[in-house]
Amino acid sequence: MSKVCDVCGKRPGVGNNVSHAHNLSKRRWLPNLKTVKASVNGQPKTMRVCAKCIKAGKVQKAG
Repeated sequence: MSKVCDVCGKRPGVGNNVSHAHNLSKRRWLPNLKTVKASVNGQPKTMRVCAKCIKAGKVQKAG
């Protein structure tokens, strides 16, 4: 399953782990995704939404 926010489209960021000896290895920063039941066009729908969108009120929870 892809790690993408259904509201804002936030995706994993990529970069390097950097050791003290400056050895580089690839790493990923994953978005803080939560599975929520949201109301979309009056119908409940399960979505994967980042915590930032939930806190900002961009998602109306169904229930």
